[in-house]
Amino acid sequence: MAQKISTIVKLTIPAASATPAPPVGTALGPHGIKMQEFCSEFNEKTKDKKGSLIPAVITIYEDRSFTFILKEPPVSDMIKKTLGLEKGSQKTGSEKIGKLTQKQLENIAKAKMSDFNTKDISAAKKIVAGTARSMGVEIEHN
Repeated sequence: MAQKISTIVKLTIPAASATPAPPVGTALGPHGIKMQEFCSEFNEKTKDKKGSLIPAVITIYEDRSFTFILKEPPVSDMIKKTLGLEKGSQKTGSEKIGKLTQKQLENIAKAKMSDFNTKDISAAKKIVAGTARSMGVEIEHN
C-alpha cells in the first residue's frame, strides 16, 4: 500500500551545506522528520554542486519518513556563475552589469530544461533571457 503524504515542503538550500539550524530546521522540525538524516542525504547528493543554491522538494509521509527531489539551481544563480557576478544590478533599467552570449544563454537553458514547463529550447532561452534582463544582464544578438 502507498504511504500517505503528510505534507510537501519546498526549500532552497546551499549545496552540501544543509544543517539542522534554520532555515532547514524551521521548515522541517514541525513535521517530526529526522533532521540529521535529511541533512546528511542532501549534503551527500549535492557535494558536487558546492557553491550553488539547490531547490529541494521534500515529501513528508505520515510515518515521518521522507523523500526528496533536487532541482537545478535557480536561473539567476546560473547566470551569476556563468558571468562571475556576486549579485544582479541594483538599478535594472539603467545599469548593465554583464553580457550573455547566445551560446551561454543556450547552455543555461539546456541545463535548466528539466525544471521548465516547456520542451522547446527557444522558449527556454526566452525564459532565461527574461531573468537575465531583470538582473541587468544584456543578451548578445548575433
